[in-house]
Amino acid sequence: MTDAQRRWYPLADSTSARRAVTQKTAKKARKPELIDPLTGPKFALAGRVVTMDDALTVKTDSVLFIDQGVIVAVQDRAQPAPAGFDHVPVVETGGTLFPGLIELHNHLSYNALPLWSPVPKRFQHRGQWPDHSDYRKLISGPMSVIGKYRDAQGKPSLLAPLVRYVECKCLLGGVTTSQGIMLSSNAGVQRFYRGIVRNVEQTEDPDLFEAQGRIPDIEAKDARAFLARLKKEKDRNRCFLLHLSEGLTPSDEDNSVARRHFLALQVAPNQWALNERFAAIHAAGLLPQDFDVLAQHGAAMVWSPLSNLLLYGATARVDAAKQAGVRIGLGSDWSPSGSKNLLGELKVAWLYSQHMLTGGFSARDVVAMATRGAAAILKWQKALGTLEPGKRADVIVIERNGGDPYEALIQTKETSIRLVMINGVARYGIPELMSALGANGQALRVGGETRQLFLEQVTADPDVANVSLSKARSALRKAFHDLPKLARELEKPKSQKARRAALDAPEPVVWSLALDEIQYTGVDQRPRLPLNGPRDFTGPRLVTTRAAAPLSTILQSIALDPLTVADDPSFLTAIANQPNVPDPIRAGLAQLY
Repeated sequence: MTDAQRRWYPLADSTSARRAVTQKTAKKARKPELIDPLTGPKFALAGRVVTMDDALTVKTDSVLFIDQGVIVAVQDRAQPAPAGFDHVPVVETGGTLFPGLIELHNHLSYNALPLWSPVPKRFQHRGQWPDHSDYRKLISGPMSVIGKYRDAQGKPSLLAPLVRYVECKCLLGGVTTSQGIMLSSNAGVQRFYRGIVRNVEQTEDPDLFEAQGRIPDIEAKDARAFLARLKKEKDRNRCFLLHLSEGLTPSDEDNSVARRHFLALQVAPNQWALNERFAAIHAAGLLPQDFDVLAQHGAAMVWSPLSNLLLYGATARVDAAKQAGVRIGLGSDWSPSGSKNLLGELKVAWLYSQHMLTGGFSARDVVAMATRGAAAILKWQKALGTLEPGKRADVIVIERNGGDPYEALIQTKETSIRLVMINGVARYGIPELMSALGANGQALRVGGETRQLFLEQVTADPDVANVSLSKARSALRKAFHDLPKLARELEKPKSQKARRAALDAPEPVVWSLALDEIQYTGVDQRPRLPLNGPRDFTGPRLVTTRAAAPLSTILQSIALDPLTVADDPSFLTAIANQPNVPDPIRAGLAQLY
């Protein structure tokens, strides 16, 4: 399959003739096939079922009936099987079934990196930490090398291993949906990898509206243009997941850098570039009255508590958001300053609510943020987020089947996840369940226990399809160990012969990671509205432009981040030693693992 035959995402305008030709060719080559076709045999899974439906029904001893990726019925075990399931054996899960976890924010491209430990200072806003010397050495530099490195044949040999590794990291934490991994080419075209885990930005499914995580820069700079985009009829079912107000606003201050980026959304008195399609990622710098504005316009927010606490020593005023009636989802952000997976972020959100808030969230509230609430923010509530007839069979099963089910999920260990199913396909779990569901795959060890991954996919990206988890892990470990060497290879100038040959031949399409936190790509994840002048922005354009030392001189070997906390004995110790994290979180997180 050629590059032009894959899924392409042209996101930015250009006058380049080459870009226009490439996009035209790509448009012709698109195939309107579902990322996850509704296929597959009938299954019946038994256990305690937490439906997360409107009545928040919990069925103590029930059976979930699935056919072609869709839930047909959820009923008590004593009831007769639905039509067509008379001879379908019931698979005993031995645990509690939940809807798959839906993550609304994660920079997955960075999730092979270890935790920034310790975060060197308490930052005030998002414009500060990219300029810290540690950032280039530990985060942006390594990912620039991984994202651009080519093998001897000129192929991006580390992209497929990276995709495989970070997706498996999601699965091992019960995540069935997250944000995607984007590539950018020298032809000015961008595309997403097709993956195992659902990507909120690419589904090709009319029932799963594709969210927009980036907007053209011209719209991000002008409040009226931004509002016009939010109101476009073609986007009426699209959720815009965009960074907003990343940083602190002390209670006695109302003009912080972080908050000004929110205030810039005001177009006129009582008119804001906000509506029910907007979901503000982080929103950490908003004051209580700002959440009232969000609620009045139907906007939602995505909470990333651990990342906010690590970087800023504080997080969004979610108690005010709750009081205002703002819908809240969860996202673990990225591994350099966040949880390894969304299951970990559930734990942090729960601890913060219990120890840092008055009248905070119940365990059920927190679980809803990653299931039914997240689906509603995406406008996916008719297809996902609950275990009900007619919904897609995205399911996770945990070991415990007694006590409060919501607290059980929050307190569950990664080794207690028995099954992860996406669209009725068992993707990860204990060998007995995987075998019973006909999904025998790659064996792996999690916390010393044997698990299996089933990674075959009809619509898989061809570059990733042939990469096993073990191969991906080996490739990334070696690359992270050899970072200085790889950087030197990238810095090595082309020979005169190679430069001359490039002039005589068409420039081939070359792919690299679209790293929004590092490079400017013409599209943006956060509104860049003018505040104190055209230079008052956050993001890649603010990163220091002074002459920087070559990466080969500052990079060191680093460790590949383990897939789970169960396999990373240093993670909880590192959290306990983070100076910006409040004591109840530093001390309490270990007890939930």
